[in-house]
Amino acid sequence: MDGRFAGKVALITGGTSGIGAGTLRRLCAEGAAVVFTGSNAAAADALTAETGATFIPQRVEEAAGWDAVMAQIAAQHGRLDIAFANAGIEGGDSNVETITDEAWQRILGVNLTGVMLTIQHAIRAMRGNPGGPKGAIIVNSSMNAYRPMGNFVAYSTTKAALIALTKSSALHCANQKLPIRCNSIHPGVVETDMIRTVINRAPDPAAARAQFEGMAPMGRMAQVEEVAALVAFLASDEAAFISGSEYGIDGASTAGMMGV
Repeated sequence: MDGRFAGKVALITGGTSGIGAGTLRRLCAEGAAVVFTGSNAAAADALTAETGATFIPQRVEEAAGWDAVMAQIAAQHGRLDIAFANAGIEGGDSNVETITDEAWQRILGVNLTGVMLTIQHAIRAMRGNPGGPKGAIIVNSSMNAYRPMGNFVAYSTTKAALIALTKSSALHCANQKLPIRCNSIHPGVVETDMIRTVINRAPDPAAARAQFEGMAPMGRMAQVEEVAALVAFLASDEAAFISGSEYGIDGASTAGMMGV
């Protein structure tokens, strides 16, 4: 790696597994000092030992905990250059007829309120960077923002709402003449450890893998490293004029009809 993030500080929410952990490794490899949040202490310890990143236990949807997170970043690093709003859940989701209010509120709390709080606190921190305001915020949405699932109504709804949240945030920064950019990414099915576990536990793992791979016209799942590379690009100075944009990374899953 070329060290293009040397001297820069990144915050990743939900950084203990999957896309979050993959992005953590990518940014660390390129020279960034990374702070990550989550609730899986064991996974966090392993990542900290591997990468040297700093872990802060936190629930993104709890507004009261954010001041302490940002205070620790300021005390340790004195700046924030990159924020990856990655934390998200889908557990307990269902269809619109059967989803419980508890599940609806829990998913909205993490997937929407948690992202809003991430963006809000990131902008405030980036305003005060030494040398003047500057930064990049990347929001992890989903291809389901465009192709909602009938049996995951809360997840689909929150991922679609993130498009408006990202664009509104980008416009706010632009209108304030702040060189702080905000963009969203929209992955398709990604071959995370969680997906591999689902495949391996299926009665017919080969059939399960084929089903996941068949969801994209390209005939495979995305790799975590591919998604991390997109985040790294949007966080870099190479993307300095990109803000308020949506980036699909789904193997043409949302490009159109596959045909017969």
